[in-house]
Amino acid sequence: MTLSGKRVLLIISGGIAAYKSLDLIRRLRERGASVRPIMTASAQEFITPLAVGALAASHVYLDLFSREDEQDVGHIRLARECDLIVVAPATANVMAKMAQGLAEDLASTVLLAADRPVLVAPAMNPKMWAHPATQRNVATLKQDGIHFIGPKAGEMAESGESGMGRMAEPLEIVATIEAMLEDQPKPLKGRTAIVTSGPTHEPIDPVRYIANRSSGKQGHAIASALASLGADVTLVSGPVIIADPAGVKTIHVERAEEMRDAVLSLLPADIAVMVAAVADWRVASASGQKIKKQPGDAPPSLVLAENPDILKTVGHHEKRPRLVIGFAAETQNVEDNGRAKLARKGADLIVANDVSPETGIMGGERNHVTLISQDGTEHWPDMDKNSVAEQLARKIASLLALS
Repeated sequence: MTLSGKRVLLIISGGIAAYKSLDLIRRLRERGASVRPIMTASAQEFITPLAVGALAASHVYLDLFSREDEQDVGHIRLARECDLIVVAPATANVMAKMAQGLAEDLASTVLLAADRPVLVAPAMNPKMWAHPATQRNVATLKQDGIHFIGPKAGEMAESGESGMGRMAEPLEIVATIEAMLEDQPKPLKGRTAIVTSGPTHEPIDPVRYIANRSSGKQGHAIASALASLGADVTLVSGPVIIADPAGVKTIHVERAEEMRDAVLSLLPADIAVMVAAVADWRVASASGQKIKKQPGDAPPSLVLAENPDILKTVGHHEKRPRLVIGFAAETQNVEDNGRAKLARKGADLIVANDVSPETGIMGGERNHVTLISQDGTEHWPDMDKNSVAEQLARKIASLLALS
C-alpha cells in the first residue's frame, strides 16, 4: 500500500464539494493511510461528522474549545501528529484566513500552528475564484510554501455556472499526496510507458456510434500506478467521464484508428499496457447526416469494416516495447481465450477477466483477473481496480528488472 503508515490530517471546510471528502477518506485509507478529520461548522451543514468518522475510523474534531480534546492542547497536537495536512475542500473563506494568519476556529488555529506540509484543494464559485482578493490570497499562500491542487474547470453543482472552481477529484488529490509523501523506491524511473484506456466510439452518423461499456477506470488506474513507480507515462484514452490521472500525460481520442495512430506515434517505449476496449468493427462508410427513420422503411443496413488490432500491431512492431501487456475481456472460457490471445497478439502477458453482466466488472469498482504468460497462469483474488493496478505495476517493474 503506497501510503502505509502515513498520517493525514484532513480539514473539511464548508461547500457542496465537501461530499467529495468522503471518497477522499476512503481512497486514502485503502492505500494504508490513517486519516484524522477536522470539520468546520460550515462543513457540517453539508455532510455529517457521523459519516466522516465512520469512513475515517477516527474521532472527528469539531470545536476549538472542546473540553475533552483541548485538555492537552489538542490543536497543537493535531498540527504536529501528522505527516501532511490536507484542506479539501478549501473555501475562499478558509484560504483568506490562512493568508491573513487568522485563528478563530479549530481549523484555522491548527493551520496557523502547523509545521507540516499543507496541501490545499480549492472549491468555490468561478467568480469567487477569479476575484482579486482570492487571487491575492492564493499568491500569498504559494509564496508561504502552501501546495495547491486545482481547482478544475467545469460546471458548478450548486449554481449551474461553468468555469474554474471545481474541486480536484479525490484520486487526483491522492496522487498528489503520494508524490508529496513519497519515500518508496522508484523501480520504473527512467522507463517510458504507453497505456490505452476506455472504449472507442465508432460513428454511424453525427449522433450515433458503436461502442461498449468500458468506463476506463482500470486503464486510468494502471497509468497512475505506473507513474507512482517513476515511469514516464502517456495515457491514450477513449471517451470516458472520469478525470485524467495526475502526473500522467493524456491524449484523448474517439475512434480506434485515432487510438492506433496515437499509440504508434509514441513508440519506441519500454512498456505498453493495452487496456482499452477497442471496438472490433466500425461502419465502413459513416453517414455525414443523421440517418432519419421513415414510416414504413426497414432499418438501414450497416456495412461493417474491421478496426485495426492495436495490441497485435504493437506486439509485432519493429519498435516493439520490451514488455507488451494486453487485456482480454471475456464472457466465457476466460483462460483458454486469454492464452490464445497471448500467442496471436505477440504479447508478453495477458490480463484476462470475466466481464459477464453478473460480475459487474464493466463500469464497476472491482476486478477479478487472471494473469497469463508463457510461463504459466496466476489467479489474482477479487480486489478493487486500484489494487489490481498497483499489483500489476509492481509485476511490470519486477519483470523489467529481470530482463
